[in-house]
Order: sequence, then structure tokens, then C-alpha cells
Amino acid sequence: MTTPDLYEVLGVPRNATENELKRAYRAKAREFHPDANPGDTAVEERFKEVSLAYEVLRDPERRARYDRFGADGVFGPATGGSGAGDPFAGGLGDLFDAFFGGMGGTAGGGRQRRGPTPGPDAEMLLRLSFREAVFGVQREVEVETPVLCSTCEGTGARPGTFPVRCPECDGAGELRRVRQSILGQMITAVPCNRCQGTGQSIESPCADCRGEGRRNERRTLTVEIPAGVDDGATLRLAGHGPAGYRGGPNGTLFVHLTVTPDGVFERSGNDLHASVHIPMTLAVLGGSIGFDTLEERRELSIAPGTQGGTIIHLKAQGVPRLRGRGRGDLFVHLVVDTPTDLDDRQRESIAALAAERGEALGASPHGEGIFSKLRSALS
Repeated sequence: MTTPDLYEVLGVPRNATENELKRAYRAKAREFHPDANPGDTAVEERFKEVSLAYEVLRDPERRARYDRFGADGVFGPATGGSGAGDPFAGGLGDLFDAFFGGMGGTAGGGRQRRGPTPGPDAEMLLRLSFREAVFGVQREVEVETPVLCSTCEGTGARPGTFPVRCPECDGAGELRRVRQSILGQMITAVPCNRCQGTGQSIESPCADCRGEGRRNERRTLTVEIPAGVDDGATLRLAGHGPAGYRGGPNGTLFVHLTVTPDGVFERSGNDLHASVHIPMTLAVLGGSIGFDTLEERRELSIAPGTQGGTIIHLKAQGVPRLRGRGRGDLFVHLVVDTPTDLDDRQRESIAALAAERGEALGASPHGEGIFSKLRSALS
């Protein structure tokens, strides 16, 4: 079939303004609304076509893609069959549901809600040590959530009995409500309160779960923490959340991770930084000093004349890349400690070294020091 032009569907030119689109849509919607044409399936299809055209053209981004690429730019080309390349080939009802989430607001246009309601999502906080976050770990955690009732196997009915069709919604799982709008009467669907959207009623509830098909229970889960996670990360465990009502699927458990800071290493992405204090003599003369990385003890080579703030770069000694290859690097920042507890002999030795190097202690940058001048004046 030929794909209808969305502008022609609304009866507007291709340069129509937003207000012109709105006026045209309202007029067409009143004309083709199913409530004004009960039982006319052709008119109902026209109403869906008008609604879909307006939904596309009122969105600037969708409209731009449609103007440039046509229907394929908005709906995507079909992958096969007689309707290949035609976004309307699968039926306007399917396309309307794709845009509006299956919430048909017209008589006969909505999908039934019947079926067990999925369980809600749940959250928990898990604290990790720094090394557990870096290298990954398996942790067993206890959670208390609703689980499937083993007595009734999730049906909610007493063993030996079975659920029956809900008399409130007649098994549809939803109730239709009519409201007035600028387009006339609009019909919306809401979940049935009596059966919670399942379409089934329990005449003889299970004594253990009171008809819910689930009951609270404390259970132990094994959580796999991947190597390289960082503070604030969240793990999504689908199907490990609370059980659904009357046999509905489990929700999702979100595990929020918090990492205890380390006393030596500071993390920056996948890289690590650490500070190492070395004595002045080692910085002057050079040598080596032992340092514990995350996995092993390394000997750091200190070059003669090393200055404070020098950084030693150790490649691939940082954090493993999360779900990737390789690791970050480790940067060791050297801090040169100046001695403060020298005795007289040590002071004399340093003073002699300074004199030998021509580094007069207390010398003014402009010549003779102030204390030397004072001694000269008093002599």
C-alpha cells in the first residue's frame, strides 16, 4: 500500500505553523472521533491516522526527519514482507500503539491490561573496601522482600481452588471511564482495583499469603561486584527484586555501592596517586626505597639530586578498567623531608658542606647578611 503523506492527512501545507497544525488536528479529530461515529471501523482508522500525523508533525525533531527522509526517517524501514519500506503496512493500530504506548483512548482502540502485575523495584546500599572495588569481589547480602508464595504457587488461591473471572471488570483487568474534552467524549482505561489488573478474583484466598500470591521473606543473594567499580556506582539485578502480585514477575533490585577511602591511594578515574616521603639525604645522594603497590612490593629508584614533587610513573599498576581491558597507571609523588631534629655535630657537618659549596647560610641576596653587618659594627 502507498504510505499516506502526513501533511495531506491533516490537510495542511508543508510550511504549516504550529497553530495551523493544531487547528487542523482539532477539526479532523472532531470529524473522525469514534464516539461520534460508533461502530464505523473505517472512521476509527482515520482518527488514528490523524492522531499519528499530528504527533509526528508537532515535534520539531520528528518533523525535520520526516521532511528530509520521509516516513523511513521517522518510523524506520520495514525489514521484509509485502509491506517492506511502508510504515503503515503493519496496520495503523500497531503504529498508533507504538507512539502512544498502547493506551488507546478510544472505544475498542485500547489494549487490555489483564495479567499479573510485575513486582516493584527495590534498592539497597552496599559498602565496599577500596581493594574490593578495585579488584572485584563476591558478596553475600541479606534482603527482605516479597517472594512467591510456595503454598499457592503464586496464584493467591487456597490449594485445591482456583481464581475466577473478576466480576468487577469481567476479566478485562481494567475499567473504562468516560470524560468530556474539547474533542468530545474520551474513554480512558484504569486498572481494576478489585483484581489489581489481573482479571481474576480470589474466592478462597490462600491462608499463608492472604490472596496476594507472595509473602515477605528474608533471603541471601550473592552479588558479583566487577573489578573497577567506583564509589556511587549502581548494579542492576533484574529479576531479583520483590515478587509481583499473584504470580507477577519479580521487579529489579538496584544495589548502590559506596567505597571506603584508602589511607594510601587516591583514585582518579582508573589511575591511582600516592605520596611517599623520602629523607633529604636519599634525595641528595640517590638510592632506592621500598613501596607497596596494590599487589606487590616494589623498589623505587631515587635519582641523585631528586627534587620534592618529583613523580614516579608506574604503568598498569592502577585500577582495572571496568568491563574492559588493561589497567590505569600509578603515580607516586615524592615528598622530601627536611630534618628538624639535628644535633650540634650534624648541624656543623651541614654548615661545613654549605661553606664548601659557597652557600653562605643566612646570606642576603644583595650581599652581606644582616647579622654579619651587625657583628662588624660592634667589633
